[in-house]
Amino acid sequence: MLFFAVFVLFSMLILRLGIVQIVYGEDFKREIERTEDVTVNNPVPRGKMYDRNMKTIVDNTPSKAITYTKSQSTETKEMLMVAERLAKLISKDSEEDLKKVRERDKKDYWILTNEERAREKIKEKEWAQYDEKKLDDKALYNLQLDRITENELNELTKEDLEILAILREMMSGYALSPQIVKKEVTPEEFAIVSENLEMLPGVDTTTDWERKYSYDKTLRSILGKVSDSEKGLPKEKLEYYLARGYSRNDRVGLSYIEQQYEDVLHGQKAKVKNITDKGGNVLDSKIISEGQRGKDLVLTIDMDLQLAVEKIIEEELAKAKQQPRTGLLDRAFVVLMDPNTGEVLSLAGKQIVKDEETGKTVMQDFASGNFTTSYNVGSAVKGATILTGFNTGAISPGTQFYDTPIKIKGTNPKKSWKAGLGTLDDRNALKVSSNVYMFRTAINIGKGNYKYDQPLYLEPQAFDTMRNYFSQFGLGTRTGIDLPNEMVGFKGTEKRPGLLLDFAIGQYDTYTTLQLAQYVSTIANGGNRLQPRIVKEIREPVMKNNEVGPVLNELEPVILNKVDAKPEWFDRVQEGFRRVMQERGGTAYGAFYTADYKPAGKTGTAQAFYDGPKRKNYDLPPEVMNLSLVAYAPHENPEIAMAVMVPWAYEGNQGHHANNDIGRRVLDTYFELKKKRLEGNMNPEQPIQEIEKKEEGTDLLEEIDEEIDEEIEQ
Repeated sequence: MLFFAVFVLFSMLILRLGIVQIVYGEDFKREIERTEDVTVNNPVPRGKMYDRNMKTIVDNTPSKAITYTKSQSTETKEMLMVAERLAKLISKDSEEDLKKVRERDKKDYWILTNEERAREKIKEKEWAQYDEKKLDDKALYNLQLDRITENELNELTKEDLEILAILREMMSGYALSPQIVKKEVTPEEFAIVSENLEMLPGVDTTTDWERKYSYDKTLRSILGKVSDSEKGLPKEKLEYYLARGYSRNDRVGLSYIEQQYEDVLHGQKAKVKNITDKGGNVLDSKIISEGQRGKDLVLTIDMDLQLAVEKIIEEELAKAKQQPRTGLLDRAFVVLMDPNTGEVLSLAGKQIVKDEETGKTVMQDFASGNFTTSYNVGSAVKGATILTGFNTGAISPGTQFYDTPIKIKGTNPKKSWKAGLGTLDDRNALKVSSNVYMFRTAINIGKGNYKYDQPLYLEPQAFDTMRNYFSQFGLGTRTGIDLPNEMVGFKGTEKRPGLLLDFAIGQYDTYTTLQLAQYVSTIANGGNRLQPRIVKEIREPVMKNNEVGPVLNELEPVILNKVDAKPEWFDRVQEGFRRVMQERGGTAYGAFYTADYKPAGKTGTAQAFYDGPKRKNYDLPPEVMNLSLVAYAPHENPEIAMAVMVPWAYEGNQGHHANNDIGRRVLDTYFELKKKRLEGNMNPEQPIQEIEKKEEGTDLLEEIDEEIDEEIEQ
């Protein structure tokens, strides 16, 4: 019976094995050999940026790198083994590398390398609860983490921390996506790792890239930043980028041009097909497409002009700081724009700050402040006030007012900056910058009946009327520049009659320097509000560094709106602006009357309240003067428009004229540069020489650093 039973069992086993091998053998064989194709996108270098004269502004610098690609089934112990081997071949113990290692990383590493001691951290009662499924693996692990002491963490040696720094980089990547373990690898490290790839599964040597800025810190606040491979995609836009085929550790533009033109600059990623077995191990890799680096941008900026303008701002700002009552002055801005196309030729801004490392006073790039900060600009907006008056019928071309102080009952008199201006028409009111003429215009817009020292009622909707018309010039509204984070400015909320008079002379609402540039460009070209542009062309990338690819897209001028005004009205304002700079008695005559390029423009001085970085030092904000200047040239056929803004220039009623000094030098430089190019005398290496000169220590602030510190403290 026993023999028979054994015989039957063996017969059944043989029958079963026969069925498995003969009937299902091919199916099981295919299952064992089953593979999966997983396509991975590898990043490529970003596109370059050039100035309008095809000088490289932003490039990519290649550097050797070591990467690690984990499979879908890679275990932590295997990664630790690779990290230990890799630590013997490369150095990863710099202060910056070790700073990235957090306490939690150390605890994880301690548990990984001290399994028995980590197990002892769990009490018998807790193990019993685990067996009863009252505690899960995560709960036990958290208990282990909480019970690791500081002394136990101090057991980790420098070698352990180096291994941990490598392991941390390896673990931060995603399955089948290469993760950079170390950048800026030395040739020796690159060679020795390449020779030992067989004993380092998942490790590879490759070429990485970093952004290179040919003009150092010039325009850096506008060019923008790019994330690194460690931070990858920003959390706030994670889903947005993942939906567009990005990997989590891809580098993307984080601000300004890099962010605005991310779709153009990031390029077409290389596609690699990884063939994996059912365990997730990579069996083979095949390149589907090589990929292509990002497309190149040609900016509207003229870097020769940009460098010169920045130097002028630095020198004039340093010069102004030597004047009394300038302790709060810390910035100045200039925008140069083609009034016929909207192309921004220069977007310059400088800010005086304390260097956190050296403690010295330095001037840093603040070009973004041209459209991210706003100020009361004063009389520069009076051209818009006159045109608003014409449009509403409050005044007509040739309307005259006698310049005498305005007094509303219960308020202080409002007057022009200078007594005895006499009877003025609209053109001469602009020439001598009459406040009273603008007050009278605003009163008529508000349909008021003014009598000296009597109550004055103005229609509240007059504020909306003036703001709506000002917005046709770009004042108090977004200019439409192709950059993010543009500021609109602040609008006053109260609607008392006296505030409408302040609005008419630019001392109520605030505007950005870029808005001023768009406004004066609109006046210069006769009423077309053009969209300012920082990018001129998009070009196809080419492999050779000294060549530029063909044009893919040339951005055409965009007219946002046409101002509701008759051509003869613009003629009146343009004539007033011409008299400001070319006729004796004009507020900018002293600075511009010798200019052979025949400029036209308008100065501005605004009584304002300080609202800068030192505001917290005062219970009440100090009263300051903001200086502004708008101009264009030549007045008959404008080719360049300019806006200058010097906030918090000085305290008190009198001070320097940095706005005029900066404006004159900037326009002189523009026309001198144009002349040199026409004559063929322009030195192509000039921008580089300027940078080298700055690096040699010619910073003007060094000479007056102590004086500035003392005045700011006072």
